[in-house]
Amino acid sequence: MKYILIIGDGMADFPVPELGNKTPLEYASIPTMDMMASRGEYGCVYNVPAGLPAGSDTAIMSIFGCDPRDCYRGRAPLEVAATGVKLRAGDAAYRCNMVCFEDGDMPFDEKHILSHSAGSIEGEESIEIITALLSDPEFKAAADKAGITIHKSPSFRHFAVQSNADIDGISLIPPHDHLGEKIGALMPSGCKNAKTLEALMRLAHEKLDHHPLNERRRAQGKMPANGIWFWAEGTAAELPNFVEQYGRRGGVVSAVPLCHGIAALIGLDMISVEGATGELDTNYEGKVDAALKVLEKDDFVAVHLEAPDECTHNGDLKGKLKAIENLDSRIIAPIAERLSAAGEDFRMLILSDHKTLTSTRGHDGSDVPYVIYDSRYDNKNGIGYSEKDCAFGGVPVAAGISLMGMLFGK
Repeated sequence: MKYILIIGDGMADFPVPELGNKTPLEYASIPTMDMMASRGEYGCVYNVPAGLPAGSDTAIMSIFGCDPRDCYRGRAPLEVAATGVKLRAGDAAYRCNMVCFEDGDMPFDEKHILSHSAGSIEGEESIEIITALLSDPEFKAAADKAGITIHKSPSFRHFAVQSNADIDGISLIPPHDHLGEKIGALMPSGCKNAKTLEALMRLAHEKLDHHPLNERRRAQGKMPANGIWFWAEGTAAELPNFVEQYGRRGGVVSAVPLCHGIAALIGLDMISVEGATGELDTNYEGKVDAALKVLEKDDFVAVHLEAPDECTHNGDLKGKLKAIENLDSRIIAPIAERLSAAGEDFRMLILSDHKTLTSTRGHDGSDVPYVIYDSRYDNKNGIGYSEKDCAFGGVPVAAGISLMGMLFGK
């Protein structure tokens, strides 16, 4: 028996007027997920515990059986774990997004944040721009004085580690939850160290706004990566060992550091795929091949698709629908078909980690639909995979930490 977890990041939603008041899951063409819902176990689950931030960090921790109420120390430490960087006592980690602020001569506080990802900047271009910032003598001196080291990533997702950091009471706001808003009210607050981080963000904008690399992006019709944004603060995290907890070995196929960091901390393999971007253009076929390769030696694999979430944050409803359809046709269907062709029985858990709302372009922590499909059985439910269908007559799950046990039949 093989066990597969499929996470369509942020694909759950509320009804969208432009879709005739259907959700993207209801509107999209997803015949494989619909078939699995019609034959499998289904319901809705709360992955984000009450009182904790609605994000992939808390939600995916829950899905992997790690109770965020006990284990959560912030998002950035989970991402840092994917790089092998070890946090020491007194260290704090932060996500350091490349972002796009509004162009214009208005005061910095009056500018709006247009993109949490600088228009989905990626690869060498992102590294080139963050390297230019870190090479600036004034910015380097300010970062050194603050005890901050910024670690580069080939995407908008850089991260920072600050030594001897006081984050008690600090408030750092996720940029993707406040797109289109003025940034003055969103600056770090809550403690003295917040002012240090704010000063670095202001200085970074000063250095990057008209840097030749960003003028080149503007000339190409792209958003400039004219700022950085610190958020997701936290200290070193420890998570329960997956193999000890469930008696299963395996790996996590993902393009984002968060999922790989959780994998590293719980004792699963981190599986990277060439051409996997975390965007709509990711390497779907490569992810399928990587997942099946894991299952050749182990009995569990998780495949995470970031694209539905990123498309929603970017206000791209058409892209969100395409991402959901690609998850169905280019990941779930071929995995199921190839396992079946090999005569392999399998159980597959499919769900969204949290809702990402078309209406706000931000996250929501309410319940999301799940399906557990077993290739050996047909429950003849006669439903499709959607928020509405899974809520009607399904089995509600109060906490996402129950899901792994359900997948493994415990």
